[in-house]
Amino acid sequence: MAGADDTVGKQRGRPFEKGQSGNPAGRPKGSRNATTVALESLLDGQAEALTNKAVELALGGDIAALRLCMDRILPPRKDRPVTFDLPDIRSASDAAAVTSAILAAVANGEITPADAGEIGKLVEAYVKAFETAELAERLERLERMTAQ
Repeated sequence: MAGADDTVGKQRGRPFEKGQSGNPAGRPKGSRNATTVALESLLDGQAEALTNKAVELALGGDIAALRLCMDRILPPRKDRPVTFDLPDIRSASDAAAVTSAILAAVANGEITPADAGEIGKLVEAYVKAFETAELAERLERLERMTAQ
């Protein structure tokens, strides 16, 4: 059995300096994975036959094929712009009026509760940023007053 002392001269160590790869330029842009290229060449010209088979399986009751087909017909909903009247936020105290407007938009069916939640997060972030800027401005004024 070889001890640690016997392997010292045989250890190779790090092939590259820490933080430095063997290819600093990285993988060339636009280069394609060999597996992807091979699979695309196998499927080339078979798209129509595969699509027909997937539809046939879906119509035959195959749930996985049905899900695949439905995902292509009606993909999952992505965010969409929402339009409704929203008061301006000029101070942190205006957030109450904005929140009230968001709740009214939900109640009137103008926006969904999920959309209202996301808009509420944006309002909250804006109010925090506003309060932080206002606090920094007040602090700066105080520092100027004490420096005089």
